[in-house]
Amino acid sequence: MKPFGFFHLKGIGGQIAALVLASTVALHLVVTTAFLISRPDRPDAPPDGAHQLTDAALLLGAADTSERARLVADLARAFPRLGIEMLASGSVIESGDGAHLFGMRRHLGRGYKVMQLAEGRAHRVAVELPDGTVIAGRVDGGPRPWFWGAPWLVTLMTAFICITVLGLWAARALAAPLSSFAKAAENFSLDGTAEPLPERGPEEIRSVARALNRMHERIARLMSDRTRMLAAISHDLRTPITRLRLRAEFIEDEGNRKRMLIDLDQMRSMLESVLSLLRNDRKIEAVTLVDIASTLQLVADQFGDMGHVVHYDGPASATAAARPDDLHRGVTNLVENAVRFGAEVTIRLGVSGTTLVIDVEDDGPGISDARKQEMLEPFVRGDDARTMDESTGFGLGLSIARAIALAHGGELSLHDREPHGLIVRMQLPIWQEPRLAA
Repeated sequence: MKPFGFFHLKGIGGQIAALVLASTVALHLVVTTAFLISRPDRPDAPPDGAHQLTDAALLLGAADTSERARLVADLARAFPRLGIEMLASGSVIESGDGAHLFGMRRHLGRGYKVMQLAEGRAHRVAVELPDGTVIAGRVDGGPRPWFWGAPWLVTLMTAFICITVLGLWAARALAAPLSSFAKAAENFSLDGTAEPLPERGPEEIRSVARALNRMHERIARLMSDRTRMLAAISHDLRTPITRLRLRAEFIEDEGNRKRMLIDLDQMRSMLESVLSLLRNDRKIEAVTLVDIASTLQLVADQFGDMGHVVHYDGPASATAAARPDDLHRGVTNLVENAVRFGAEVTIRLGVSGTTLVIDVEDDGPGISDARKQEMLEPFVRGDDARTMDESTGFGLGLSIARAIALAHGGELSLHDREPHGLIVRMQLPIWQEPRLAA
């Protein structure tokens, strides 16, 4: 068990707890600073003019009435910027804005009335003495900023900022690794090109990343072992099939000999198809620049030489990065399926942005929507009800072509052709630079 349990600093819980502690300390520091600046426990020290006017009001309030005129004159000479004067009580008009005079009121206490003079006498404050005498003077400086005058607002804002930072950090710390996990799952492949998940972040996230990387390695190893085993079995079966074919040549019964040779040819074709599928899984061919248009025209000519009606419709030249043998084999498989079920086949090549689109169209019966996705799986045939003979396939043509398309970073899909027939569409990206196979 780890020394700090759930709150181990390398874990999510420990890091969140540390951030909460740091936020709390920062909150207290800000509140303490605001308290020391504002010092609500001490009487507010009025600004210079207010301080002088406060002292003058206390002095005049304690002096005899007969001496006030002389004292006001002396104060006016001693503090010319204060501009102190006596006013008639009926001439004072309050402006109603005296919030910043709170400190003066606290210093003067009861019996004194502090008033902000009305507009036209800006920065002047009147003080009514206990006996009704009114003096006025210039008070520079205004109210303190509300920020320092209200520590509870500072506390609230700081708490909001700390909670927001904590939430953003926690959301990023959890969402970023989960997003990378989802991306890794989408890009999962067995060809060795996928980057392993980075093992960083809190301990729990690193543990999940390590587990996923180990799982990927185990799956890749199992699939590699399966591929090697099947390839070895398929390769080793060639020898007994060849011996059986040689022995079949000595069968005297012509009918039995032909049927046996046909069966052996089907077995050999099936093995070749399986080996082709396995070879594509291993992707041993390198990527080079290929003239796709010439490849498609070559496939059309090859089937034309065998007596099939196959046309090519597209540009005379279209160069892209691809695996030439794999591409040739994939398109050949598509055309073989097409000529098996249709009388006329068209190979179309189009360029859409950064994507090459290869359509193999036939005028056969087509495939129902319910079976389109199923037909892309290995060993699924469109004529399951019929017995295999030399005219039927093994259900590997579409799956091999699809594997080739996926190996190129593209996709394979089936579409209906009007008025009848099927369109097998292979979409391949136009890579800017050739990449070596894994």
